[in-house]
Amino acid sequence: MTRPTWDQPTIVDDFEVVLRGDLPADVADYAQSQIASEGDHIGEPVFHTRVKLTHQANPAIERPVRAQVNLHLKDRMVRAQAAGLNGYEAIDRLRERLRARLARYARHWEALRGAMPSGEPNEWRRSEQPTERPPYYPRPVEERQVIRHKSFAPRRISPDEAAYEMEQLDYDFHLFTDEQTALDAVIYRADSGYELQRVKSKPETAIDIAPIRLNPQPAPRLSLADARERLELSAAPFVFFVDQDSKRGSVLYHRYDGHYGLITPSE
Repeated sequence: MTRPTWDQPTIVDDFEVVLRGDLPADVADYAQSQIASEGDHIGEPVFHTRVKLTHQANPAIERPVRAQVNLHLKDRMVRAQAAGLNGYEAIDRLRERLRARLARYARHWEALRGAMPSGEPNEWRRSEQPTERPPYYPRPVEERQVIRHKSFAPRRISPDEAAYEMEQLDYDFHLFTDEQTALDAVIYRADSGYELQRVKSKPETAIDIAPIRLNPQPAPRLSLADARERLELSAAPFVFFVDQDSKRGSVLYHRYDGHYGLITPSE
């Protein structure tokens, strides 16, 4: 059976599949058959769908195939990711993750903005179990590098909206500009909901929207090298810090390939 080369896409109409690593070619057809119709239930066109499957050849990883899908809609993107023992299982898990994301997207967001969580089954902040994250590749510390640097203009939104966007994009954290304080901030998952941290302490502007809790500690001011050291010592998935040079809030995080990614706000 012919296998696709590294990062060679298989494109059918506006549906794209990228296979990376040792995966059978027919897994691309399976991805299309399972994922393509999921966008039919949201009442608006899907302009492009991209599925990426990556096989990590490491026996230490329990589920070595990571699947990710991006659905490009009119004014936003919906994203989901999952991991499996093989490509087919990863796609099956991905379909379920995507279905839950699209169900939330289909509901009218304006009706939820600013509302306290009700605890009802359809409440977006409580309707789903925490994401089962694909494991990180156990790359030795001395081999790790910052190999991806993303810079963007963070939207000025409320913490509640930031939490919603984080869920729709299936992220562990979300860097944004807090509309209440005009400060760089990050929201991330915590044990009982979400936690918000800003670059400066603003106790007089503490939030009261459950289940978002304010971390009163401001982000530390660090160099990139110091942030990298703190990330390794803490064993956390990311570190939010104020860059010594730019004076802006930034996030250094672990990538699934064992390297680092860096997110910084642009001017």
